[in-house]
Amino acid sequence: MSKVRYGIIGIGKMGSQHAKRLSLGQDKNAILTAVADVNANRREWAEKNLKNVSIFDNPEDLINSQEVDAVIIATPHYDHPKLGIKALEAGKHLLVEKPIGVYTKAVKELYEVAEKHPELTFGIMYNQRTDPMYRKAKEIIESGELGQIKRINWIITNWYRPQAYYDQGGWRGTWEGEGGGVLINQCPHQLDLFQWLGGMPIKVYGKAKVGVGRDINVENDVTFMTEYENGAVGVFVTSTHDFPGTNRLEIDGDGGQLVVEWTGMLNEKLTYTKLKTKESEFNKTNKVFMPRIPNKKIVKKIGIIGNAINLGIVGQHIKIIRNFSEAILFGKELIAPGMDGIKGLTLSNAVYLSSWLDKEITLPLDEDLFFSELQKRIEKEKKESNKK
Repeated sequence: MSKVRYGIIGIGKMGSQHAKRLSLGQDKNAILTAVADVNANRREWAEKNLKNVSIFDNPEDLINSQEVDAVIIATPHYDHPKLGIKALEAGKHLLVEKPIGVYTKAVKELYEVAEKHPELTFGIMYNQRTDPMYRKAKEIIESGELGQIKRINWIITNWYRPQAYYDQGGWRGTWEGEGGGVLINQCPHQLDLFQWLGGMPIKVYGKAKVGVGRDINVENDVTFMTEYENGAVGVFVTSTHDFPGTNRLEIDGDGGQLVVEWTGMLNEKLTYTKLKTKESEFNKTNKVFMPRIPNKKIVKKIGIIGNAINLGIVGQHIKIIRNFSEAILFGKELIAPGMDGIKGLTLSNAVYLSSWLDKEITLPLDEDLFFSELQKRIEKEKKESNKK
């Protein structure tokens, strides 16, 4: 094959953007050949805006089409694993929008099928792995310069979402439709980066507050703590009701400190404080009361223009799609393998379970218990009809 022929299932907010980028030829190794959506209005949009593209009203018809080599799934969250399974079983390469699913039990079923088809490329749309600041942080950590990680903290409260946001679609702000709130909708990228940079914890304890200032059934204010095998700890704070909010990631290690923060609209900065001697070594010989360890500060910035290009004209999403096409055609390593999707989802599932049961959760997660507790909330939601 000279170009990957893509089909997109779900052409709502994200799916339509992927369709536009592909139809504009932003990936030289790809072509958009088909889209599918159960919503007639979205199919009408496709007819008006997409040329030479087959339009289906049934996802399975697209999956089974001979016009498609790879499928992008951009539907509501619960559908991701089951549609992914159908795509893989039909011999299609698979790229799934975040999150990989709502609960890990369903995702493992998808993974079992993926393992049976190693000839197929399987990725997830973790586009923030393309961000230069997070990639630089990953490079420093993997080089060993930062030393053993002691602490990872992230406060990300700049997701402001008013009531109007939740009112735009009946599935939003519900357990049955969306499967959760800020953890499952806004934060999958950060939960992925949290573990991509800091590793997976062994324990999680969290509080997820439901409907703070909003008429919704799911959480929009979360704080959780993590504990790691080496004794390190982490704190993650997020919300969708604070304005203007904060986005600051801090990773402290034996060899220094990494801080990635958004300092204004589209202004991003990484500050690396590199110790000339690792703290553990310095402490062995130091005789000075309250000393300062000699260090060097390295600062990298991306301004409004750079990030406008990164997020818009070039775009993080098309970078993932380009990488995915190159993996199919040329065997290039994936930036975001599909098998990584379960890690961030495990974190969110653990936080929910911890908050629901008011107890610390030890990983691996009790998946049956989580699923059972989730079903309780769905059933309660149906009975009470809290969502207006």
